[in-house]
Amino acid sequence: MLLWIKAFHIISVITWFAGIFYLPRLFVYHAMAEDEVGKERFKVMERKLYRGIMTPSMLIAIGLGIWMSVENWAYYKTAGWFHAKMLLVIFLIGYNHMCGYYLKVFAKDANTRSHTFYRWFNEAPVVLLFGIVILVVVRPF
Repeated sequence: MLLWIKAFHIISVITWFAGIFYLPRLFVYHAMAEDEVGKERFKVMERKLYRGIMTPSMLIAIGLGIWMSVENWAYYKTAGWFHAKMLLVIFLIGYNHMCGYYLKVFAKDANTRSHTFYRWFNEAPVVLLFGIVILVVVRPF
């Protein structure tokens, strides 16, 4: 059963990251949009991506991750790499919530940031992904 949980955890993490990589890219294009039809289209796309894919995937990934951790807590509670990974996951959850905040800003037509800001904002989850994958696979400590 644990392998099924792990498989679905990995699938949910992949779909979560797909949204995490795509939503800020939509913010880049939305910040550059000048026509009302385009802006309204981005609002719909952003909302559907955040509420329909990102947030459910995040919740499933967290739930399955907790399930796997509980199943082998005797090992995980002393594994340093696991604690470091959890810290990065907390940052990733915070990033997801920041995306939700920017979604609301765009929905209210209140964005004051440039497309360049969102291009840089889009790079942060790459660093988190590298760290998380290296910690899980290499388990350096």
